[in-house]
Amino acid sequence: TLGFLTEAANTVGGYVAGALPQQGGANAQAMLDAPRRAYIVLNAEPEFDAADGRKALAALNQAGTVVVLSPFRSEAALQYADVILPVAPFTETAGTFVNAEGKAQSFNGVVRALGESRPGWKVLRVLGNLLEVPGFDFDTAEAVRDAALARPVAEQLNNSTDAPIRVTAAAANGVERIADVPIYHADPIVRRADSLQLTAAARRAMQVSLSSDLFAKLGVQAGDPVRVMQDGASVVLPAALEATLPANTVRVPAATEAAVTLGALFGNVTVEKAIDLPAGNNAAATATA
Repeated sequence: TLGFLTEAANTVGGYVAGALPQQGGANAQAMLDAPRRAYIVLNAEPEFDAADGRKALAALNQAGTVVVLSPFRSEAALQYADVILPVAPFTETAGTFVNAEGKAQSFNGVVRALGESRPGWKVLRVLGNLLEVPGFDFDTAEAVRDAALARPVAEQLNNSTDAPIRVTAAAANGVERIADVPIYHADPIVRRADSLQLTAAARRAMQVSLSSDLFAKLGVQAGDPVRVMQDGASVVLPAALEATLPANTVRVPAATEAAVTLGALFGNVTVEKAIDLPAGNNAAATATA
């Protein structure tokens, strides 16, 4: 029997609510591969949260209109957004998660939304009303939940999929980059938590982990600067030995400034020993396209 683990806490909830391409629509990846004239970004920082942050930035920067709904202001958003509408983070609004078992778990906001910010669903409701789009007449989060879960969740759960699986062959003699999403870089809230960024887990995200053979081949020690080059861009990061990595692989985690500079989370890279790390920094990212 083949089963699936969901990518995030509310992945099933997104499917049940219909947060999928409808009537020939495009998913997020397709909307970045073929840039659109306009984007609405809800509670996300695409430069960190997309599988290719550099491509996401390029798509957003070329768009004629970008509306961002976010609790936070970022330097990147100030560059690509035409307007930033303040919305409450999940801790300040009611909502419902549906886990992989299909169990709906509702919650209330812990505190009131700050200042003039509003829960995301309320902002979307007003935008829908202004554009005279049907189906945006909800008054409470509970009404949104009841509409989304009108059909029993259990009837919609199965392990069938028709999603295409695309596998790109690695270069026979090349070095392959792999990436994970570090726990304290996984969303805008933890990325801004100073205390979490001081932890060992957060610091590990700001280094390049090398397989044993590459570590020896480059002749580096832990903490030595290593330059990683991918698709015309390069970053310099402190080296770390990760003996469990396969031969000829390096790990550069996602959702960091270095990851945004390099681009796609998986692909062929070139690595070399660098002269030095920039003064006062654990990592430096310089685009060389």
